[in-house]
Amino acid sequence: MDTSPFKPSLVKAVFREVTSMHVSRSAAWAAASVTRTVLTEIIDGARRAAAEEARKKLTPRDLLSAIDRNVELEVGDKWYDHSPTFQGLTGVLYDAEDVVVPSRKRSRSCKPSAVVGAHRFEAGVKKLLWSQGATAVPAMVRDLDGIASVFLTDLARDAAMLVREGGVKRLGPVTLVMSGEPVSPPFFKDSLRAPTTRRGDGRTIGRDDILAAATIRLFGGNLRQRALTEAREATQNTSAGGR
Repeated sequence: MDTSPFKPSLVKAVFREVTSMHVSRSAAWAAASVTRTVLTEIIDGARRAAAEEARKKLTPRDLLSAIDRNVELEVGDKWYDHSPTFQGLTGVLYDAEDVVVPSRKRSRSCKPSAVVGAHRFEAGVKKLLWSQGATAVPAMVRDLDGIASVFLTDLARDAAMLVREGGVKRLGPVTLVMSGEPVSPPFFKDSLRAPTTRRGDGRTIGRDDILAAATIRLFGGNLRQRALTEAREATQNTSAGGR
């Protein structure tokens, strides 16, 4: 657990911006592990895209290529509106007279906390890049910072919601298929699905709440399975009271 680039203190700081609930130690480690898994997969996809052009240093276009090839990597999408990398990819709005609606200007005070605080993840992102044997231009580091910050903030919101509602309600498994293709059977074992009810009090976010939130935030495929498995392994030595 000591190898995680996203420390529990940083995770808890993000959670404090979302909820006043207590965050257990195992929950903080689980959230850090899930975020690390997601960023590692994005970096790996970008590395493959760069390698095809015989480049070692990652650029934002490698990020776009990675997401285009693997829809599972499309996380932290609220960051897209704030990054030049994704301009033109989030759609153009038209009014009733078919005139393009100009983008709304954002003042610094109106930005979501996840965007304002994205710089906090720079050290962790650079450490993760180094551990993967990769380097990146500053713009790529900035995008990875932003995606990590927004993803973790969304994870915190989902976990807090699960605590308030007592578990997963009105949510079922989602399977992505192409038009005309048959629906595949469920991919995950029962142990990897989000529990429909939760244990524990209504004031503490525990590890299982993070795992359940990850099943909501990561909609399916190998990435979700790996994120849940690695988060369990990262927290298996925590005390039962931290669940």
